[in-house]
Amino acid sequence: MVERHIRLNETEDVKEFVNEAAKCEFDIDISYNRIIIDAKSILGILSMDLTRELTVRCYGESKRFNEVMAKFAVA
Repeated sequence: MVERHIRLNETEDVKEFVNEAAKCEFDIDISYNRIIIDAKSILGILSMDLTRELTVRCYGESKRFNEVMAKFAVA
């Protein structure tokens, strides 16, 4: 399992993130506090507080998805 922290600032960021997550054949969860959402659900992610730092947990490996997560990574 890989865990990273990201920030999605606008709807276009969410769309890009979800599109890449949907291409993965493994589970990806995105969370903050106690709320956990499937990262492949655009409505789920848009319902989250995007002003917060989000935690992404990947249960597999994808080079392209890792690149997308790096783009939105919190330093």
